[in-house]
Amino acid sequence: MSEAGQMRAHAPCLMVEDVVRAHAYYADRLGFRSPRMWGEPPTFCITEREGLEVMLAQGDPGKALHPNAEHEGRIDVYFWVSDADSLCAEFRGKGAEVVCEPEDREYGMREFLVRDPDGHMLCFGHDMTASA
Repeated sequence: MSEAGQMRAHAPCLMVEDVVRAHAYYADRLGFRSPRMWGEPPTFCITEREGLEVMLAQGDPGKALHPNAEHEGRIDVYFWVSDADSLCAEFRGKGAEVVCEPEDREYGMREFLVRDPDGHMLCFGHDMTASA
């Protein structure tokens, strides 16, 4: 069997302090849904929006989490989107923590940043060169 075409999707896994709290943020502020949570009480879920998934896994109590954002503002997840401005407005309207409003970047993307309750930095951007 050829290896071509074997990969179909991916889902980053973010370590969080409290899965229920993190899930609520992703659902209420970012429009993701989690049809199922695992554990009693829940310690893991897969959030999904428009076919894109992010796994949320609860870390061990008392152990520090280290989002990429702690390292000079690096991002934890990048989402390619159709319209960064309208999505940012949607998120802002739902009370998401928008850290950086949409701005044009030198590499041809228009991007904005959102921080989740555990400090993960999520970047959403659209390609400005695609319509050029």
